[in-house]
Amino acid sequence: MSSHPDRRRVLCAAALVALGGWPASATAETPGLTLGAPFPFSFDRLKALARERAARPYEPPRRPSPDIVSRLDYEAWGDIRFDAETALFAKGPGRFPVTFFHLGKFFPKSVEMNVVAGDIAHTIIYDHDNFRMPPESLARHLPDGAGFAGFRLQEPRDGALDWRRNDWVAFLGASYFRAIGDLFQYGLSARGIALDTAMADRPEEFPDFTRIYIGPESGDQVTVHALLEGPSITGAYRFVMTRDAGVTMEIETSLYLRRDIARFGIAPLTSMYWFSETRKPTAIDWRPEVHDSDGLAMWSGTGERLWRPLNNPPRTMASAFIDDNPRGFGLMQRDRIFDHYGDGVFYDRRPSLWVEPLGDWGKGAVQLIEIPTDDEIHDNIVAFWVPAGAAKAGDEHHLRYRLYWQKDEPNSVPLGRCIATRMGNGGQPGQARPKGVRKFMLEFAGEPLAQIPFGVRPEPVLTASRGRFSYIFSEPVPDGVPGHWRAQFDFSVEGDGPVDLRCYLRAGGAVLTETWLYQYHPF
Repeated sequence: MSSHPDRRRVLCAAALVALGGWPASATAETPGLTLGAPFPFSFDRLKALARERAARPYEPPRRPSPDIVSRLDYEAWGDIRFDAETALFAKGPGRFPVTFFHLGKFFPKSVEMNVVAGDIAHTIIYDHDNFRMPPESLARHLPDGAGFAGFRLQEPRDGALDWRRNDWVAFLGASYFRAIGDLFQYGLSARGIALDTAMADRPEEFPDFTRIYIGPESGDQVTVHALLEGPSITGAYRFVMTRDAGVTMEIETSLYLRRDIARFGIAPLTSMYWFSETRKPTAIDWRPEVHDSDGLAMWSGTGERLWRPLNNPPRTMASAFIDDNPRGFGLMQRDRIFDHYGDGVFYDRRPSLWVEPLGDWGKGAVQLIEIPTDDEIHDNIVAFWVPAGAAKAGDEHHLRYRLYWQKDEPNSVPLGRCIATRMGNGGQPGQARPKGVRKFMLEFAGEPLAQIPFGVRPEPVLTASRGRFSYIFSEPVPDGVPGHWRAQFDFSVEGDGPVDLRCYLRAGGAVLTETWLYQYHPF
């Protein structure tokens, strides 16, 4: 059923020599991959293919041998690992070897994998001999050519980490992909596009990356192209991914709409927020906090810096922050203190993910979707850019942006930042606590706050969509850390509908902090 290993090596070596990818002297060291016949490839050809397929009826991705794949559950699938010694570029010419994910119950769609050198590509043919799996694994009964579920980029062969065990980028499932930050942990994900997320009158659509084109590699960079296909859209993507202190991706995409789309989410980010210091139900979990991200940061086209702490809301909520040519937005993990989580899965090391638009993105809104969850296993947070105007069948969108996977925002913020949002019962110590009054305690830190003259207290500037503020003041946090202040206020409101709150600190007419935004759900 499978090709002989020696024949596979010969085929691979011959193909890559033809590509100009390896010199002839290196053919004895080539890994055991089987490659298909060569075909011409370029980003322009990929865009033309996406445009052509948008004019045709949608064809779902291939699902090979469903009777076998459906029985490869999480445990059985987890026992199947790609053999790193046969990885693409395991011995040359690229610095970053490429390994592949196997098909399984939760990843049943076949993704075509190709290797690119110059203007020529070859399809990488699935062979179960390239995977390490138990002798009794059902995967051994899959036919050659079944395809792969996804791929990952391993750490450099000449790096400090064991490249066979450590990877820095992974593409797996629909159009999802993720990368580690500078703290060497996976966390939140990005995806190619988000269509009709959290719409009451229609299901969300999850288009797939159906074809992947890997290479070339140069220095610290890897180029990957992808074809996106879904019932309502096709698209061509180019990723130029740099392994620096964290991971930086420059993305160019051309999108072609087959159908009208109600919520057209560009550069979508997907994360998990269960609870934090803001609000935690009694004894729901032993840990103080559980989240991959704790807030949405935004840098508006007018230059305003905004921080929106995340919620685990009582029902699905969609928030829109209208803007014109945004400078950036991202889902951040600001809390980096291990004791705030206490968990060996290292939530304190999860990456933040920042989107930097390139070129003119025009008018639209950063939209935040928050979905109730009762466990950490569910991604319940989505953020993306939605252009103004309707997304209609036949439309084309051509966009560029960068993604920064790292522990903090990529650009310095010359303002104090909100580092904690806390709530409690309103009122004053030693007095009866009034019913229906909530106390907010916001912590800010940063150099502008450290420069406040002695005896000066910054003023909390507050607004609310409805309700009343009382007992408002600020004070330094008594931990001896310069520039660490908190703003405190009580808030009361009628009804149980959500309330939008805003706060920033100023002194002498100067703004000292970013603007804290919060959607308060009275309880």
